[in-house]
Amino acid sequence: MTYFGFLAVFVVLPILLLWAVAIWDTRRGISVPAHFRSWHAHWILLAHVIVAVLYTTPWDNYLVATRVWWYDPSLVTGLVIWYVPIEEYTFFVLMTLLTGSWLLMVIRHTPQQAPMPRNGVRLRQLSTLAIFAVWLIFVAILVLGWRPGTYMALLFVWALPPIMLQTAFGADILWQNRRVTWLTILPMTFYLSAADKLAITSGTWTINPEQTVNILLLGRLPLEEFLFFFIVNVLITFGMTLVMSVESKARAARYVAALRNLFNREQTVKVRSE
Repeated sequence: MTYFGFLAVFVVLPILLLWAVAIWDTRRGISVPAHFRSWHAHWILLAHVIVAVLYTTPWDNYLVATRVWWYDPSLVTGLVIWYVPIEEYTFFVLMTLLTGSWLLMVIRHTPQQAPMPRNGVRLRQLSTLAIFAVWLIFVAILVLGWRPGTYMALLFVWALPPIMLQTAFGADILWQNRRVTWLTILPMTFYLSAADKLAITSGTWTINPEQTVNILLLGRLPLEEFLFFFIVNVLITFGMTLVMSVESKARAARYVAALRNLFNREQTVKVRSE
């Protein structure tokens, strides 16, 4: 299976199907609920595509350069940017579009929103501290040089910092919308993992067994690949949910206003002291 063939069958076709569902929903009057209309959803999705490409490119090139994974040269076009074939960059874009489009469908069909947690500040603090502790563990694995843990450690050291930012800002908002987030993260993770298993079986790409813990799912899928799709779907889903949320927009406005007031106060004190 060529890399572009994999993308066409397992990613492009589902995206087109989801877009057809979106058009059908629009004609039936089914739209994004009011509490998710901070900005236009399509612009938010496009922004996440751009961020995905920019943030993933250095990390993925490092994985290929250090032979954490490699691709079959005969199954790609041969156009390579740094160490990674153009098909891989296309995957960054298409996976974000797929998960984002699925999320938008779930949101359109989930009009009700759960109550906001009572102690939102504490939830944001505890969840972020817990993720930070996990991040430190994987940093230690890299520092100590445990080779079988390389892929997993690189994955979590790369992915957890932006997730910490997301939970620090809006873990309570994410919990409020947990039905939407988990109905996106879990189906997309299992679907993409199953497709990935087929690509590995056909030799489209190979995961280095020396840099993984060698736990295989579905008979051939390295655990790290499953975790990759899980964590990337978390990044996309949490990010889009927060940016689309009206509550997030209001909270961000309050933070900006507080920073502006603090800056103005410091300027006033400086002027008086002079």
